[in-house]
Amino acid sequence: MRAHHIMTQHVISIGADASIVEAAKMMLRYHISGLPVVDASGRLIGIVSEGDFIRRAEIGTEPKRGRWLKFLIGTSRIAADFVHAHGRKVDEIMTPNPLTVTEDTPLDQIVRIMESSNVKRLPVLRGERLVGIVTRSDFLATVADLAGAAPGPSPDDERIRNEVAAALAQAAWRPCKLKITARDGIVSLSGVVDSKSARLATIVAAENVAGVKQVVDNLCDARANPPPEENLGGGDIASLQEQPSTTDDEPL
Repeated sequence: MRAHHIMTQHVISIGADASIVEAAKMMLRYHISGLPVVDASGRLIGIVSEGDFIRRAEIGTEPKRGRWLKFLIGTSRIAADFVHAHGRKVDEIMTPNPLTVTEDTPLDQIVRIMESSNVKRLPVLRGERLVGIVTRSDFLATVADLAGAAPGPSPDDERIRNEVAAALAQAAWRPCKLKITARDGIVSLSGVVDSKSARLATIVAAENVAGVKQVVDNLCDARANPPPEENLGGGDIASLQEQPSTTDDEPL
């Protein structure tokens, strides 16, 4: 199996010039703990997460260092820490250049990247455009859906999954964090909907795809039962650039 078989589609993202207040409100609204950051063309340039809001001047948790430690780490690092603690825009506090995979990346390679880089999720790119995200919870959901079934989806299952995804792609009521799996004509849907009518519309759209025998509703109502938040902080995102320290340093 590959990334596109298990990835979450319709990823909620935010622009680099957005305010940190807007980012925080969006994460709270959609019950998510991180947002991919994209430029005007939709190209992924970073990720902002709950971890980026921990060391903030507003709450008195910015890094504090002794005089000698400041001398040892240098002014560049101190300046970067200041920006992260006081920045007002998303691109000032985000983790830039996150590790990524493509839609065709094999799952075993994704697992190796996650383990070796100590990350919990990987954005999925098509060229330079963000098309999904794979998290550890996606592996859990896929194992739960497919345990005990025949190994690997059939070509018809792949067609069904793609057609269900296409049917929902442009719908105004499509679920947030949508995940679709198909096995032997049985389609499982998970994600977050904002109303009962949106839930029903999603199920009906899947039922109308040729070859679908049954739709398993694992959708969650954001208002009635918010999904558990997934931790994006504390080493969740690996960056190709050095980031400001988030550890307390005792004065020397």
